[in-house]
Amino acid sequence: MIHYKINVLHELKEAGYSSYRLQKEKIFSAGIIDKLRKGDVSITVDTLNTLCTLLQCQPGDILEWHS
Repeated sequence: MIHYKINVLHELKEAGYSSYRLQKEKIFSAGIIDKLRKGDVSITVDTLNTLCTLLQCQPGDILEWHS
C-alpha cells in the first residue's frame, strides 16, 4: 500500500505555498488540497509532478510503499 512519507501541506507551507495561495494561483484545486489534507494518495502523476516541482524533490521523497 502506498502512503505519504511527509505531511505534504506542511511541507508546501514551509516552501511558501499556503492552501490559499495554491488555490488562488490555480496550482491545485480545492479537491486536490482536500485529498492531500486527508492523506488520500489517489492523485494523478501530474499532481505528483507539480508537488515534486514545488518541493524540489523526487517522488520517493513524498511517497513510500508498504506491504
